[in-house]
Amino acid sequence: MLRVSVVVPVRDDAVHLRRCLDALAVQTVRADEVVVVDNGSSDDSAAVATSAGAVVLSEPVRGIARASARGYDRASGDVIVRLDADSVPPPGWIAEAVRLLDDPEVVAVTGPGRPYDGGRLLRWTWDAVYMGPYFVLMRGALARPPLFGSAMAMRRSTWAAVRRRAHGDDPEVHDDVDLSMQLDPAWRVLAAPSLTVLVSARPFSGLGSAWLRTRRAFHTFHVNGRRANPVRRWARRLRAESRVRRWRRTH
Repeated sequence: MLRVSVVVPVRDDAVHLRRCLDALAVQTVRADEVVVVDNGSSDDSAAVATSAGAVVLSEPVRGIARASARGYDRASGDVIVRLDADSVPPPGWIAEAVRLLDDPEVVAVTGPGRPYDGGRLLRWTWDAVYMGPYFVLMRGALARPPLFGSAMAMRRSTWAAVRRRAHGDDPEVHDDVDLSMQLDPAWRVLAAPSLTVLVSARPFSGLGSAWLRTRRAFHTFHVNGRRANPVRRWARRLRAESRVRRWRRTH
């Protein structure tokens, strides 16, 4: 059985963090460890994590990419799950992630988020304006599904292979987009509706939030240079698929 570590970066989000940790406590497959990385909170986020039995790390340098990387490096499991503090995974979430990663060709899995606050109109707008376009547009740019930081899991070996390329020291990168870009386009990543988590509707909190996310996405593409070039990525993926097809025809 694969050992599972859950990494949750947090800054001043104790209320949501408590809800996330409560959801992890009732998983049908429990994590072997939960690592909460406190990124300079001024509230009681660290105390909430400690009371829930989590391993608590302090990362004073601000930036979600930096905090996440600190947690990934500390994680000891074969599988590293990444959730945000406002993620609420359903009880079978970890079990489903482990099931999908049981395929040795799959290096990472991810799912979408759905807002747990707001009405039907908000949920429709969320899918139409935010979540749907994120997966469609980023898939086109990356030549495979992107990772969504609120609901993702990867092999520890996957992180080990890309950690030196990730821009963990840049607080302006969109951390899940940056991590997605470090994964070879030829590697297999699954985006599954069965890995949906509930999240807060904070991305819709105002124009400032939307602008921040958009700015960081463009910055992430910029700092990744040639690695972010969609033409190069699709060429790499198509070459790899062609080699696989030739191998299958001859074996």
